[in-house]
Amino acid sequence: MSASYHSASGPQYLLRGLSLIWQPELRLFVLIPLLINLLLFSGAFYVLFLQLGGVFAWLEGHTPDYLHWLGYLLWPLAVVSIVVVFSLLFTSVANLLAAPFNGLLAERVELKLTGTPPDNGWVGLLKDTPRMLGREWRKMMYYLPRALGCLLLFLVPAVGQTLAPLVWFAFSAWMMAIQYCDYPFDNHKVDFTLMRRELAGKRRLSWGFGAGVALCSSLPFVNLLIMPVAVCGATALWVDHYPQLRTGPVSR
Repeated sequence: MSASYHSASGPQYLLRGLSLIWQPELRLFVLIPLLINLLLFSGAFYVLFLQLGGVFAWLEGHTPDYLHWLGYLLWPLAVVSIVVVFSLLFTSVANLLAAPFNGLLAERVELKLTGTPPDNGWVGLLKDTPRMLGREWRKMMYYLPRALGCLLLFLVPAVGQTLAPLVWFAFSAWMMAIQYCDYPFDNHKVDFTLMRRELAGKRRLSWGFGAGVALCSSLPFVNLLIMPVAVCGATALWVDHYPQLRTGPVSR
């Protein structure tokens, strides 16, 4: 492990992930989750866009002629709103669908960085898919009650409106660290509770990485690329900071 990488901050690992996705030996494994992201976002946006057309047709039929000009103003606002809102909501679904491929991408990044060969590759991917999906479900069950608590904070008068956005961003950053660092941890069968404890032990590093991912995930179109970048960056972070948990080849 180089000293420069060991002293890298969380956001620097996100930049390192961005450099890793262009490596020739990783391109295929980057392309699969990227295509899942693109197809999911494009398909859902297309369906919502069609529904939006029906809504505007109905509004035009019930709006006086002298107000029809409002449609030219509302259309772009509606499209931008859909893009922004959907950018915030679709990441969880995309992560669930792409989980097995993200695990394989993390495995290949670790191979590149350490030289440790994967055990079974694509065969292991098929065998471990149910376990990986179960791990995603566990992450969701960890996320939902805490997210609900953060959202309820918005309902508290005065104080809630001031603190809630900060609490929500801090929690989102923590969840992004859990979401993406979990792939290399899970490849080595590290227990979910132990993984959270290890990340909490390096809280500044974990939160800094998660904050960078959370910011990028909230940006329309940037969030299409963030998944493979975050997986690569999280795996580099794992390799540099958790050598004691790397007990050998990925045991698939």
